[in-house]
Amino acid sequence: MADQVPQNERRPLGLVEYALIIALVAVVAIGIIIVLLPAISSIITALHGS
Repeated sequence: MADQVPQNERRPLGLVEYALIIALVAVVAIGIIIVLLPAISSIITALHGS
């Protein structure tokens, strides 16, 4: 078994971490938009219909 370096000190976020965070936020935002789109479109049609 190879010796593992203890990661006691926090290193600043790298580009990979930022890319993962941005991708995660984008996926969550897209999911919320997909869920809310029917409700928003029905509200818009109701407002225009009145």
